[in-house]
Amino acid sequence: MNPSAQPLPAEALDGRRRRGRDNRARIVAAMMEIVRNGQIAPSAEQVAAQADVGLRTVFRHFQDMDSLYREMSVVIEAQLRTIIERPLKNSAWPERIYELIGRRALAFETIAPYRRAADAFRHRSKFLGADADRLAIELRAKLVKALPPETAGDLPTLEALDLLMSFEAWSRLRREQGLSVERARAVVDMTVRKIVAQASSSMSQYR
Repeated sequence: MNPSAQPLPAEALDGRRRRGRDNRARIVAAMMEIVRNGQIAPSAEQVAAQADVGLRTVFRHFQDMDSLYREMSVVIEAQLRTIIERPLKNSAWPERIYELIGRRALAFETIAPYRRAADAFRHRSKFLGADADRLAIELRAKLVKALPPETAGDLPTLEALDLLMSFEAWSRLRREQGLSVERARAVVDMTVRKIVAQASSSMSQYR
């Protein structure tokens, strides 16, 4: 240890930590802005330029792009949870399902650009595949909770609803089929209502 070296004053250390936190937040915000504008796989150089920091600063906070994607995923998941974890207002189970459709449409539109970027990168990421799988499991669990036990136990009905109300189905309607948000939601709503009506009719026959 250099005997002439003096420890930094507490104020200087606090200032350094604040700058570090600020830079980290700017890097994540820059990454999200680039992705939101349609760039699926931005480079570290693009992120550094958008954040107005040096490339070395990016890699001082994030050892690789995978860890930066991971940080972005944490932010997006927090946004998603503010939408999907609100208690459902309706008590009748068919109405709960219709409420879920609207809620998921909003959530999926919010996360769509980031999810597509994550999907493009997930084959190289140890984090992103697990994040997508966990989200699918949690959304399925919320669907099961909104259904009556008889319907949740009817696997063909459950699987059909789980598919129709998934991000993948929503993304297909919005991108490959080119539907507006309103038309995509109408398609999901119409199809789900038919399945729910059939399930409700089947339940009434056994009462």
